[in-house]
Amino acid sequence: MNYNQAFQKWLTNETLEEELKVQLQSMQTDEKKREDAFYKNLEFGTGGMRGEIGAGTNRMNTYTVCKASQGIAEFIMAAGTDAMKRGIVIAYDSRRKSPEFAYEAAATFAKNGIKAYVYQAPRTTPQLSFSVRELNAFMGVVITASHNPPEYNGYKVYGEDGAQLNLEDAEQVISFVNDISDELAIEKGDFDSLLNEGTIQYIGAELDQLYGDAVKSVQHQSDQTMKENIRVVFSPLHGASGETVQTIMTEAGYTQFDYVMEQMKPDGEFPTLKSPNPEEASSFELAKEKGLKTDADLLITVDPDGDRVGIAVKQDEDFVLLTGNQTSAILIDYLLTQIKVTGEMPANGRVFKTIVTSDLGRVIAEYHGSSTEDVLTGFKFIGEKIKQYEETKEFQFLFGYEESYGYLIKPFARDKDAIQSVIAITEAAAYYKSHGKTLLDVLHDLYERHGYYLEGLVSVTKKGADGARAIQQLLTSLRENPLKEIAGLSIASQEDYSTQTRSFVDRRKKEKLSLPKSNVIKYFLEDGSWVCVRPSGTEPKIKYYIGVTSPTELESKGKLNKITKEFTDEMNTRF
Repeated sequence: MNYNQAFQKWLTNETLEEELKVQLQSMQTDEKKREDAFYKNLEFGTGGMRGEIGAGTNRMNTYTVCKASQGIAEFIMAAGTDAMKRGIVIAYDSRRKSPEFAYEAAATFAKNGIKAYVYQAPRTTPQLSFSVRELNAFMGVVITASHNPPEYNGYKVYGEDGAQLNLEDAEQVISFVNDISDELAIEKGDFDSLLNEGTIQYIGAELDQLYGDAVKSVQHQSDQTMKENIRVVFSPLHGASGETVQTIMTEAGYTQFDYVMEQMKPDGEFPTLKSPNPEEASSFELAKEKGLKTDADLLITVDPDGDRVGIAVKQDEDFVLLTGNQTSAILIDYLLTQIKVTGEMPANGRVFKTIVTSDLGRVIAEYHGSSTEDVLTGFKFIGEKIKQYEETKEFQFLFGYEESYGYLIKPFARDKDAIQSVIAITEAAAYYKSHGKTLLDVLHDLYERHGYYLEGLVSVTKKGADGARAIQQLLTSLRENPLKEIAGLSIASQEDYSTQTRSFVDRRKKEKLSLPKSNVIKYFLEDGSWVCVRPSGTEPKIKYYIGVTSPTELESKGKLNKITKEFTDEMNTRF
């Protein structure tokens, strides 16, 4: 069925929701819109699905949500009666249609005889992960598009360990979802009836308290004077974390923890923001304004679903934004130092990071006596390692992080957890302030001790069907016509995660990579720098990650600028 046939099928469906009918009618004279909305089914991948909200098979709407939920229901039913009884937990953030999609999912599971637990108000992704574990549920779902623009929403799927589904289970779920050929033909469940029957159950405040108590357990310091001496401005960026953070930080004893009140209310339109993304400087505008008025030491912003966190540190009469790599370096050094002080550093401690994340954290972890392990991009792979080593006892989890502002301190949640990170970052800032230092001072000390590890990221957006083809053609080009150098530096080795091979310029025998297959290429240059090319799994983007190191800041900045410019120019010639 081509996109015009699919469009006509939806247009002529008599039971289609009125809102979607209106959108379809507006597409009748716009072939480009019709093609983009119907040229494919919204892809349900290993982490779930994400897309623009609207009418069409390639859009987030109640029909595509129902299709995904029915596929997952088939997977749960295939796992047996116990899995159905244990059920599935559903949470949602502040985005457009999030409650509607969450309740549609709950009704779909429940009509198939699967117990469905659902929150009645926005909750964070890490709390969903925690809730799956606490309720001993078989699976979990969170309706979110993280930090994407307002027109997007998504659907993330979790296993019984609270982590996003491992690849094996994800492939089975994908197969069940793809076996459903007609999303319009799925019988929808009646939410209210299923709620009255008890197959759907609302989650109460007891889970909020249990999660809050778990978050407070990441603290190492009990000095109340220290806590009262740090001044912080926080914003949830109109997302799900505001009330949770406010409760936890008050109970933890931080008396000068202030809030950007204009951004505390959950609102999927993100009315005060250019982008609800803590990686963007614009997300700090109102926090900075308040921070200057209150003479704050630290600004913290968290993305809408509460898994990513960004910080800015006071310097003179301004605030300096830290990258995810820099924040993780500070956290690793602080947390491992505190663990060592208590004499609780395990001999088999291990820190986990992704392949596109800075090596500075690795060097710091090794300095403190911890090993480090790389995983593919995506926190699901860190969650998978936590479970693996809990079972084998080979290593003990100490910290997990990725460059895109995601950190996990304690594994009572199995996804990156901005709420844990907020309390840990605040404590670190308070501790160092009591010793006459800011977090910027600490970062400078780390660079001086370990070297200036600097990183860059270039994201190139290619929307729609044409964009998807262009991104794939670029990766094909890199494989068929391999690079020999980047910015005048020879490539010492190349890792292609699609073929799971490491090859060398000196023609040594290729080595097999142990990580799973992924459409990613990473280059290691002769001077220790590296470049990684990776298509985004959640956005219509191709990303270039760059990492460099040298003994001085000036040298590292020069390297980073040169490699970034010349590599990006080379990629532009290949599009």
